[in-house]
Amino acid sequence: MASAAGSLAIDLDAKRGVRLREGAVVASLFTCALISILTSAGIVIVLFWEAAGFFKSVSLWEFLFGTRWTPLLEPRSYGVLPLVCGTLLVVAGACVIAIPTGLACAIYMSQYASDRTRRIVKPVLEVLAGIPTVVYGYFALTYVTPLLQQVYPDTLVYNAASAGIVVGIMILPMIASFCDDALRAVPESLRLGALALGATRFEVTVQVLIPAALSGIIASFVLAISRCIGETMAVAVAAGGTPNLTLNPAESIQTMTGYIVQVSMGDTPHGTLGYYTIFAVGALLFLMTLGTNLIADRVLHRFRETYE
Repeated sequence: MASAAGSLAIDLDAKRGVRLREGAVVASLFTCALISILTSAGIVIVLFWEAAGFFKSVSLWEFLFGTRWTPLLEPRSYGVLPLVCGTLLVVAGACVIAIPTGLACAIYMSQYASDRTRRIVKPVLEVLAGIPTVVYGYFALTYVTPLLQQVYPDTLVYNAASAGIVVGIMILPMIASFCDDALRAVPESLRLGALALGATRFEVTVQVLIPAALSGIIASFVLAISRCIGETMAVAVAAGGTPNLTLNPAESIQTMTGYIVQVSMGDTPHGTLGYYTIFAVGALLFLMTLGTNLIADRVLHRFRETYE
């Protein structure tokens, strides 16, 4: 009886210790999640609180639809359209480079490459993601721009085209890796069934695998676009600092992030209207990224319903 009671007490102590350890793990995970939420909420609150100081002096209509952006020079103008246009111009150029190339790389690695080739190609692609963004900027300035000037002599030293090209190279590994994972996650039975019906490997890829993996592919595109919108140093170095409302990629532009870098250098006094412009631009950048993600979530939900 004594030994049985002792064993029972040991089991209870062991179970109590297990519960305590599990409770500690749950509490630590909850704390980490709470810190993430509070940090995000704090960033949003500070961003929009400071942006409110800007809109006390400048109307929202002038900010969103004005075509001239000179908040630090006389005469002062606060139309953000040149910055938005420059940002979208770089994003469009990067997507033209990265989306078809990245998807093609993913199709090759998942369907055509041998295991040995895939083990070599995928790490080499992912090395591109580890290169500092400022290096991409100087690569655009010293190598890409001279090549563009040979093709189109009117290309300026700082231009949107070279910035879009290097940002496209920068996000290429993200698209290729995520699309590859999405294609390889498609059940093997779908691919084998299509091959058994006489379809070629290309037909299987285009008509079966890509539609089945479309949600993951679109997710990779959205993440890449969000990365483009928020890219800073590469475009600040390569695209220039001229807030120019143009669709000509050979001209110098300024992106929203590039302007934030310019003002954040410390030359603008704290509390001035010029200082508050960085928060107004940052708030608009946040809303653009949030809107892109919300639209993508709806699209992903629709395609999940179609192919699940």
